[in-house]
Amino acid sequence: MTAQSLRIDFVSDIACPWCVVGLRSLQQALANVGDAVQAEIHLQPFELNPDMPPEGENTAEHVTKKYGSSPERSAAARQAIKQAGEDLGFTFNYSPDSRIWNTFDAHRLLHWAEQEGRALQLKQALFKSNFTDQRPSNDPAALIDAVREAGLDPARAAQILASGEFTDEVRAIEAFWQQRGIHAVPSIIFNQHWMLQGAQPPEQFERAIRAIITGAAKPAPAP
Repeated sequence: MTAQSLRIDFVSDIACPWCVVGLRSLQQALANVGDAVQAEIHLQPFELNPDMPPEGENTAEHVTKKYGSSPERSAAARQAIKQAGEDLGFTFNYSPDSRIWNTFDAHRLLHWAEQEGRALQLKQALFKSNFTDQRPSNDPAALIDAVREAGLDPARAAQILASGEFTDEVRAIEAFWQQRGIHAVPSIIFNQHWMLQGAQPPEQFERAIRAIITGAAKPAPAP
């Protein structure tokens, strides 16, 4: 059986914990489908908090202010995220001091990593740095360590961070997805035609993938 090609645009932010869960869930689904599909995942930038100041914000305080969640609901959500991550082999180390940071520099590095064929590896390293190691996602040292972990050139990364390189490109891509109606992440677009949103379980992704590659998926153009 010839493997079916599948383009997957994964729109996300490294400050989004459900994006971690969604990406790992998608990868599990692709592993379950196996040789029936030849998937190419393209990581697309999205900033949940583009106006986040350099000092960041306390995670619990930010969620309360942005979404109106009570402390109890926020704590329950973080526990659900931790459990979902654990089920997929990822560790979230939330604490009362956890913070949310600006992520634009990380997206600039991811744009470069896409050109180098290492975007997925860098995305995973950035997720680990941000959520497991609790390192600021706008700290050049943390970003360069993630670059090194992903098998990319730290000196080139430092050069990018010290300049405005890829700023215009990332802004243009962000605007493209926003103009197509993407205002929540993760948003996962298959073959530029079908879309799923949110951290779906592996079996949901698997059903969608199998339907698409077999031609059983009903027409449902993505935005």
